[in-house]
Order: sequence, then structure tokens, then C-alpha cells
Amino acid sequence: MKRIIDFIAICILFIGLSSYAQTARIKGVLLDESNKPIAKASVKANAASAISNENGFFQITVPANQKITVEITHVSFKKAVTVIELKPNEDYELNVVLNQRAEQLGEVVVSKGRKRVEGVTTIAPEVIRTIPGANAGVENILKTLPGVYSNNELSTQYAVRGGNYDENLVYVNEIEVYRPFLIRSGQQEGLSFTNTEMVQNVDFSAGGFQAKYGDKLSSVLDITYRRPTKFQAAVDASLLGGSATVDLVSKNQKWSNITGVRYRDNSLLVKSQETETNFRPTFVDVQTLINFDASTKWQWSFLGNISQNRYNYQPISRQTNFGTIDNPIALQVFYDGQEKDRYLTLFGALKSVYQVSDDFKLKFIGSAYHTQEQEHFDIEAQYALGEVDSNIGSETFGDVVYSRGVGSQLSHARNNLDALIFNAEVKGFHSSKTSEHQVEWGFKYTKEDIRDRIVEWEAIDSAGFSLPAPILDIPHDQPYTPYTGPLAPYQNVRATNFVQINRFSGYAQWNYRGEIGAGEYWINAGVRAHQWQVSGDNIVTGDSQITFSPRAQFAIKPAWEMDMLFRLSGGVYHQPPFYRELRDAAGVVQPNVKAQQSVHIVLGNDYSFKMWGRPFKLVSEAYYKHLSDVNTYTIDNVRIRYAANNDATAYVYGADFRLNGEFVPGTESWFSFGYLKTEENQDGKGYIARPTDQRLKFGLLFQDYMPNIPNLKMYLNLVYNTGLPGGSPSYADPYNYQLRLKDYRRADAGFSYVFKDTAIKSNKNWLKPFRELALGFEIFNLFNNQNAITNTWVRDVYTKSQYGIPNYMTTRTFNLKLNVRL
Repeated sequence: MKRIIDFIAICILFIGLSSYAQTARIKGVLLDESNKPIAKASVKANAASAISNENGFFQITVPANQKITVEITHVSFKKAVTVIELKPNEDYELNVVLNQRAEQLGEVVVSKGRKRVEGVTTIAPEVIRTIPGANAGVENILKTLPGVYSNNELSTQYAVRGGNYDENLVYVNEIEVYRPFLIRSGQQEGLSFTNTEMVQNVDFSAGGFQAKYGDKLSSVLDITYRRPTKFQAAVDASLLGGSATVDLVSKNQKWSNITGVRYRDNSLLVKSQETETNFRPTFVDVQTLINFDASTKWQWSFLGNISQNRYNYQPISRQTNFGTIDNPIALQVFYDGQEKDRYLTLFGALKSVYQVSDDFKLKFIGSAYHTQEQEHFDIEAQYALGEVDSNIGSETFGDVVYSRGVGSQLSHARNNLDALIFNAEVKGFHSSKTSEHQVEWGFKYTKEDIRDRIVEWEAIDSAGFSLPAPILDIPHDQPYTPYTGPLAPYQNVRATNFVQINRFSGYAQWNYRGEIGAGEYWINAGVRAHQWQVSGDNIVTGDSQITFSPRAQFAIKPAWEMDMLFRLSGGVYHQPPFYRELRDAAGVVQPNVKAQQSVHIVLGNDYSFKMWGRPFKLVSEAYYKHLSDVNTYTIDNVRIRYAANNDATAYVYGADFRLNGEFVPGTESWFSFGYLKTEENQDGKGYIARPTDQRLKFGLLFQDYMPNIPNLKMYLNLVYNTGLPGGSPSYADPYNYQLRLKDYRRADAGFSYVFKDTAIKSNKNWLKPFRELALGFEIFNLFNNQNAITNTWVRDVYTKSQYGIPNYMTTRTFNLKLNVRL
């Protein structure tokens, strides 16, 4: 009852009052054929007029209930004209691509605020490219949004509203993409699948999404790559690597191609960690998108990706200081051995779009994903846990002067995985110019073939006494009483799994736009179904399981002078288990693991307004989730190990706020705040914090420039998260480990001198070949905060205490960056 009362109290934040007006508003973004914003374009609508800013954005208020002729002109482009008639207080989105060849007459509308109605956050590609971060890209920006959490700057993974890393959907051009399976640490994830230089549009939904999106519990990241319209090239280089992208178009405009190559070397960041090591993780990625317009009704495209990640890791030593001022403790570790990991992924997808008629569109998508992964390591760690000399002025200040316990740990793994995933999908879209009804449907078949061998063990020796495996549950009193029981590794996981999973899924949904007096409302209702069965060698064939997920969205825009929109969305969401969710902590596949279920409710408000004569938007959402058949897990860095037994229930509730706009004229910045609480009840033992229970989150993304030197720009990316639960050893009862890590504080700053871009022109001869040229300097972890991702658990054999030693992330690091566009 208390949780329901808290949730209702949060919902009170979303009430607004206003008055009636007989005007409407047109707003949008003007782009050129290269999808770059057009500044200083003139927009006239009868007697009203406006000028687009540096981001190509314009906004204009017009009379309602009469035909308005909108005329868009610019000295470098041909004129665009359209006629619009708007209802009172209608908020019309008019996005136009101007060209240099012919005037555009009639319909030039791209969208009518659909994303606002659906509660989707849209991120501009320019923001993604310029904002600094240790792992710059789409995910770097997502981590500044409310409801999105991460405490690992070396990882592109993120958690959304109490979910984990495996609960997020990612699409590129409507094609679902996958991540490697054997993700063990932040350094081993490699590059994000998304190539920032190829992006045209990024949409993100943190919950309450429609039935057309797949079967995950937390979020949807929907990315669209651009279609080239002319030849252009881009090169980015920094101390962390570089990328090159080329756009090609045939003379008849029927063929187009965009290809990007990326290389990244994380040595600069890894060497700033506390572990001294010979480590050079390198990542190489090639992506290509080929488009072919067979006719005005039939289009084809191919998306391909090859990615290879290599890790040669030889740790040398580490010292971690922790404890308190009165009782400082240090862990000293000396290593021997190495780790060699490899990840090779191949991905290809063919997509065809056929316009059957003006009212009916069909899409066919086929894709294949193949990954070959290995984790091979033998590392011996000899450690000493002791007290630190805290006397300032002492010759041994900061050194370990008394050892509480010594020991060694030998870790071994020979893990290999080969996975092949096929998808075949057909989608239909029905709409009519004379009707406000739209119908979408789809059907998909997925075949997963996974071959997995896991051989992983760990032996621990403390003060000369080998510690028996906790799973044996043998009482002992070392070092005071000799141990005479069986010897076994402290942890030992051995399994070979050949698994096949066949899946059939489909959806149908209906969209409708209607009117309530002078106001408007939108309805989306749909349902998803998913059937799957697990089989394979040496395992019992699982039961055929099926889920149904009804979902709905309702939005209303009252006829108020204030530009406000209210949304209510939710439904029953299911997540049928993927391979990693079927494999328990012992490596055994449990074929009858059920789909996790979440009943999800989201109440939102979208308020657009002007402040200081510039556009701003405040987006607020309150949400509640009730989860059943929960598949509990533990987190080791970003490696997730599931219990695979559906023995828990859970809940999540919270609120998210995001204020964005032009705090500085001509730039977009935002401030976000989020609160959440999530707990789970395992096997009826009571509620405890889930591993992703990150209570408070503040995010700031800020852009600025010097008024007297407009070429000099500044970017700030700041994130503050309260501490996550510190985790527990994989063999231990999490109910005994409920301490939290310290708060996560991260600030990345970037300074860039722009010699030339779309807004800053130059008459210098040497700059004529360039569309854009900028040189930047970045500071990662500006304030040198010491952030921890998880704990390493060390046992003191004498006191029989278990110490959680923080695994600290990167310190302050500097980077140089060059951006060139031709």
C-alpha cells in the first residue's frame, strides 16, 4: 500500500491549468540534402515570419481555422511552399529538406508530432558527435537522460528504470541488433554497434512503448541511418582511435552507399586505472549500408557489419586503499599470467520496402548474426591485506605496515562460444489520407543455434591454507584446526551446451487521432504474441511456451494557450529468455525458464514554452512496474549471471524529469533528474534492493560558446548517480550483502575550435575543400573522482571476515580530437 501511495503522490506533479486560444503553431527543422541544419532561412506564413537558428530550428505562431501559405526561402537554396490549415492550438511539425535544384510545392511535411505523442526522446546527431565522453556515441548521451543509469564509463551498456543491461531493445533501420554474449568487463565490450557518423535520427523510449517493438522489459533505442544524396567524406581522429566515413551516390540517384570504418584503442583509459598492466584492447569495426531504388514503389537496402575485438591482458600489480580515516586498509596484489580474449561478430540484413498502394506498405526483413567468442586466461594473484600508515610525515606514509592476511588466487578459464541467429520478418502498414486510422502488423521467425563451452575455476589459498569450495558446505576452522576434507576449487563451472531455440512472434496495433472540442487526442492499442521452444544436445527438450502482451497509449492535447500534452501508457510486457538467461550459475541450461513479466504504467506530461524568447520543453513522467517470474542475477562488472529459476517477484516505481532548450542561444542543452526504487523478493524471503536500485540521478548536458570568439565552443557532460548495491560473491546469499557503493560522479568536458562548419563560414583558401574542420581538447573525469563499479571480495582467514574491495574506474585523462568533413 505504501508503494501505491508513493506512486500516487508522484503523479500529482503532472496537473496543469490554462486558457483557450484561437491560434496554432508551426515549428520544425530545416535541413539540406546532407541532413545538415540550415541557419538564417526565412519562414513566412501569411503576415507572420521567423528565421531559422544555427540548428535549423524555427517556430512561428499562425491563426487557426484558415488556410496558411508557408513559404521557406534561403539565398543558397530553392524555395519551398506548402499550404496548411490548422485547428485551434494545434502544434504542427514541419520538417523540410531544401535542395539546390528545384522548388518544392505542396506537401513537404515529414511528421506531425508523432514522437511527442508517443513519449519518444529524439537526439540530434550533431549532439551525439560533439559531446565528450570516454565512450563517446549514442550510449554516452543516453546516460545523461532521466531513467538511464550506468556507473561504468568504459561500458556502452546502460540500465533503464530498474532493468538490467539485457532488457534493452536496439534497432538500426528497423533491424534488431545483438551484443556479444561473453561480456566480462567494461574493457571487453568493444565499440557500440551504432556508428555515430552514419546516424540520421535517434529515438529513445524508456518505457510504455508500443506493440510493434519487441519483447524486452525496459527500453527501445530506435536508430535510423541516413540515405546519402551526394558524395561526402568524414574523418575523425583522437588519441583513442579514429573513424572514416564515405557517402557515395550513383549518377541516376538509384544507388547509394554509406560505409564507415572505426578503430579504437582503449590503452589511454585503461592505463589510468589503479591496476598496473600491459593491456592494449583494440577494436575494429566496418559497417556499410547499400540502398537501391528499383522503382518509385520498391526499395532495397543491405546493412552489413564486421567487428573484431582483441584483448591481451597482462596485469602486473595493484594497490587499493579503502576503509576509514581511523582504520585505513589497503589491498596489495601482485599478478602473474595473462588473459587473451577474442570476439569476432558478423552481421548482415536485407530489407525491402514495397508500396503496394497509396494506403498499403509492405516491408520484408531478413538478417543473420554470427559471433565467435573466446575467454582464455590463467592469472595468479598474490595478495596482502593490511593496515596503512596514515601518519603524515612518516617515511612509510601510505604504505602497508602490518598485514592482516596474505594469500593467493589462481583463476583459469577456457570459455568458447559460437552463436548463429537468423531472422525473417514481414511488416504491413495501412493508412488513408481520408481517415485518421492507421493499422500496423508484423510476423517474425527467429532461429538461434548456440554452441557454448565453459570451463572456469578458481582456487584460493589464504595464509597457506587452501579454502574449500563454499558449495560443499563443509565446516572448517582454518588455520586453527587442520582441514581434512576433500580438496576442490573454490569455484568450479564446467559445461558444454549445444542449444537451439525456435521463436515465432507477431504483433498488431491500431492508431487513431480524434478531436475533443478544439482539443485533440491520440490512441494506440496493440498486442504482441511470442512462442518459443528450447531444445539441444544433452538437454531435455523444453515445453512450448507462449506469451501475449497487450499494450496501449493514450495522449491528449487540450485546447489551452499553454502548449501541454498528457500521456498515459502501459501494458503487460514479457521478456522470453535469451540463451544467457537460460544458463544458470553452474553453466547448466534450464530449458523451461519462463518469460519475465512486467505490468507497466507510465503517466507523462510534455510542456513546451518560451523562456528568454527561446524555445524550451519540460518532459515529466511517473511510472510503476510490477514484475513476476523474475529471473534473479548477480553482476560482475557488466557480466550478468542468472539463477534461471523464476523464483522472485519485484517492483519498480519512480519519476523522471527533463528540461531542455536553448539555455545559450543557438545550442541545445538539458538538465535531467530521476528517482527510482526497485526491490525484489526471492523465494518469499522478503524484499531487498535489486542490483540496479540506483535511487537518485542527475544529468547535465551543456553547450556554450564564447560571444567574442564564436569559433571556440565548450561542451560539458555531467552525471551524478547515488550508489548501487555493492553486489555479492557469486556463491553467496545476496541477503547477507546489502551494502552500497559510493556515489558515482562523472564530469567530461570538451573544448573545440571550429575553423569552419555550416554556421561558421570562412573565406580562407586553405579551408575551401572542407565542409567542416574542428580541433578539440577533451578532459575525461574532470574532477578526478574515484568511482567504483563493483567489489572484489577478499577473505581474511584469521578473522574470517570478508572484505569488499572497490574496483575503481578511470582517473582524469586528457584527449585530443580532430574532426574533418569534406
